[in-house]
Amino acid sequence: MVEDNPHIRQLLQDEIHDEGHRMIGFSSAEDFLAVYGEEPIDLILLDLMLPGMDGLSCLQRLKINSSQVGCPRVVIVTALDDAEKRRIALDNGAEEYILKPDLFLRLPDLLQSETTVTEEAGRQP
Repeated sequence: MVEDNPHIRQLLQDEIHDEGHRMIGFSSAEDFLAVYGEEPIDLILLDLMLPGMDGLSCLQRLKINSSQVGCPRVVIVTALDDAEKRRIALDNGAEEYILKPDLFLRLPDLLQSETTVTEEAGRQP
């Protein structure tokens, strides 16, 4: 999770842990990108409006850095209901663009989708 608001980050961490998953939180895109690739990541919840590098720039860097190995699922999480930013995020590989008020309702499905994808990838035909 890349989110500059510590309160939102903590609420999400608690919810994600309650769903049986582990979360690593970062307050900036720069901090996240500095350690990206050191641990396996299944899902990135990426805030759009961050201090320093914004979420769209981070998404573009992720795609460049992951072009050889593949990028984990990225979901943009934002308070900004902007059709153009949504289009840009989806065009750059974001799986979804979710408004923050809707995130807690959508979180179980997002986490379940991650589990389903992981389970399917591990199955033998």
